[in-house]
Amino acid sequence: MNLLNDEVIELIKKIDSNSYLVGGAVRDYLLGKNSYDRDIIVRNARDFAQKLANETNGTFIELDQENSIYRVVLKDKLNYIDITQADDIETDLKRRDFTINSIAIDLSNNQIIDINKGQEDLKNKIIRSISEQNIIDDPLRILRAYRFSAILGFEIESNTKEQIHNHINLIKNPAKERINYELMKLFEGNYTAKVLSEMSEIIDIIYPIFIDVKKVPKNTHHHLNLFDHSIETVNQIQKIYESSQEEVRQHLEKEDFGGFTRLAHLKFAGFLHDIGKYSTWTIEGERHRFIKHDDVGSKMAKEILKQNKFSKKQIEYITNMIKNHIYPSQVVSAENINEKIYMRYIRKMEENVIDNIILAKADRLSARGPAITNEIIEENIRNLDKLLNYYLSIKDKLKPIPKLLSGNEIMELKKIPQSPLLGEIIKALQEEQTEGNITTKEEAINFVLTY
Repeated sequence: MNLLNDEVIELIKKIDSNSYLVGGAVRDYLLGKNSYDRDIIVRNARDFAQKLANETNGTFIELDQENSIYRVVLKDKLNYIDITQADDIETDLKRRDFTINSIAIDLSNNQIIDINKGQEDLKNKIIRSISEQNIIDDPLRILRAYRFSAILGFEIESNTKEQIHNHINLIKNPAKERINYELMKLFEGNYTAKVLSEMSEIIDIIYPIFIDVKKVPKNTHHHLNLFDHSIETVNQIQKIYESSQEEVRQHLEKEDFGGFTRLAHLKFAGFLHDIGKYSTWTIEGERHRFIKHDDVGSKMAKEILKQNKFSKKQIEYITNMIKNHIYPSQVVSAENINEKIYMRYIRKMEENVIDNIILAKADRLSARGPAITNEIIEENIRNLDKLLNYYLSIKDKLKPIPKLLSGNEIMELKKIPQSPLLGEIIKALQEEQTEGNITTKEEAINFVLTY
């Protein structure tokens, strides 16, 4: 896409010829990437935004009345324009976060304005803050530095790292929703694992549970300490995604919750998957044991994510992954494994089968202690791939589990009103059907009567 020949840009020029394109769209344009958001600087932001919304049949949104910041979401609901008011473009550019995001294009003549040498840093793949005061003014820029590093693969230069270190405790100040946004963008990047290793102190501030995670050392099953194992799990998820068949990649690229990809959420779940280990840690001789750490970690994650303002859908997905991260390996190591065992697993995990198997594979590939031979790893991965391929071969033919009894029928059978007991019975019946223990209405009636 040629950004400057874009029809929306042409319309912007017609509405106000003294306007400037700035920020991420310019950065991505210079990197040869597409961008769905555009930042525009004008003299009268409100009037401009309303005119643009009318001309495009878009949606006008007031983001910040005090600072005159508005958004126009275009009809496709994918592209949007953020409009900011400024009398002086150079003053605006000096207030931005990093040099690579402070390049502007004067739309009256298509000339680039680059007072902070952002193009040089783009060429050298460097993230450099414009000033230390800009970080103090908005500490979220601490996270944004690592977010851009994770997405672009750029290095944060040494002075910027020092500025971040000087003000690291300020990362507690921004709203949790803003922090979540930056973190999920970070987990969408191809270089997430590398960046997580570099932001260890910040992680401890945002998620103090990792202070305890870092206390768990390597052991006979793990060649890495628990913190590094968690990061390596993220790395392996990324690698598995990149080498997967198209059907798997398309599934992981869906945005099913929170406005971010399944892959980003799966990597985040992979990072959190062992947070229950410290509180379940026992040592027996040379063996370190973490009994029920999956269940404990899932419950811990639920509280952490609630406190940090994640959505209900995000919490359900991430805690489901943590609780079941061992499950696929248990399935494929069962004696006399057969299609019924596979189907029981598939029915339980529903639309999350692919994600869960990939997490199990990544976890296995991230634990190579002296007690774990290459043969053990290869066999486990081979069996997990068999389970995944079986699911892919039958998923389009899967039918929902039939509803054998309605809530009213259960109330009549048990002579009970609507109550928590009714919900308990419905859930228990569904679990029995998932396990394949109940397949007919007669069996369902007998189960309910004897419950």
